[in-house]
Amino acid sequence: MKKRVLAMVLGLTMLVSIFAVGCTKDEAKADFKAGFVYIGPTNDNGWTTAHDVARLELEKQLGIETAYVELVAEDEAAVKDAVTNLIDVGCNIIFTTSFGYMEPTVALAAEYPDLYFLHCSGYMMSENLGTYFGRIYEPRFLSGIVAGMKTTSNEIGYVAAMNIPEVVRGINAFTLGVKMVNPDATVNVRWTNTWIDPAKAKEAAEALLAEGCDVITQHQDSPGPLIAAEEKGAFAIGYDYPLTDVAPGSYMTAPVFNWSVYYVDIVKQIMDGKFVSASYWEGLNSGVVALAPMTDLVPAEAKTLVNEYEAKIKDGSFFVFEGEIKDNTGAVKVPAGTKMTDGEMLSMDWFVEGVKSN
Repeated sequence: MKKRVLAMVLGLTMLVSIFAVGCTKDEAKADFKAGFVYIGPTNDNGWTTAHDVARLELEKQLGIETAYVELVAEDEAAVKDAVTNLIDVGCNIIFTTSFGYMEPTVALAAEYPDLYFLHCSGYMMSENLGTYFGRIYEPRFLSGIVAGMKTTSNEIGYVAAMNIPEVVRGINAFTLGVKMVNPDATVNVRWTNTWIDPAKAKEAAEALLAEGCDVITQHQDSPGPLIAAEEKGAFAIGYDYPLTDVAPGSYMTAPVFNWSVYYVDIVKQIMDGKFVSASYWEGLNSGVVALAPMTDLVPAEAKTLVNEYEAKIKDGSFFVFEGEIKDNTGAVKVPAGTKMTDGEMLSMDWFVEGVKSN
């Protein structure tokens, strides 16, 4: 089973702490309290920040109390401790926000059948356990258009985390966007085998820049690659959360999540007694994923084309993974006129033409 492993930097000892916020006087709302389990710190400027911003929006919109535990490693004991801590402070809706939390979440949902569990990016469900994610491959494709039209070296760097379908799918969608506008460009992937390690992510980006890449993108939960691009005078596309201020001389845009779209809706369902376990996987039309506003570093013609294809994705006239699509050995993986199914996309383990993976 694929695991997400937390590798924090600077040799810090990771101390799990719990924070409760947002009281309410409404008795009906007081019957519900949402707890969140995070793999990183709330100020990681990436994955966990995006979830925590949405948690605060949930409080604002529904007026319920929430709590969270941060820096939770992806192992059974750590997840169980975090969740039981949340339950002990009154949480009856539990969100576990990393892929490697899946199996512990399944076990905890069975142990606490009267509580509600929602797991991010997983696929295992039960009566009181649902799953959720966003079709981030849609804005990934759009960001590929930006990269393909910005590069002058035709070498684009991609700092990737784990070699699992979630990450592979993003690399492929990005590359399809690149190749649509720039057939001569190559996407060079450097793996870190960690979700959040700013120093390691920055080192990987530096290596790609040294090899001639002039645009860097990432599947990392920290801004390390953006900072590397800024220091080298290159350009960058972020992930998870918009970070204009981190690298103002290099940052162009980012595929981002707006988790509040899901959090507000699912908690409303629970509060209204309408919860049904389901697998949520929505895209640009829902607002749960988006391409962050493009900066002035993005060519005007790229902005126009991005807006055109965003509209096409939304109205259904364009589908990112529609053939003909070849893999990076030249074999046809998706025949012309054929669309990949959700199952095929969710299990993707091959790279499209144009990807070079170390």
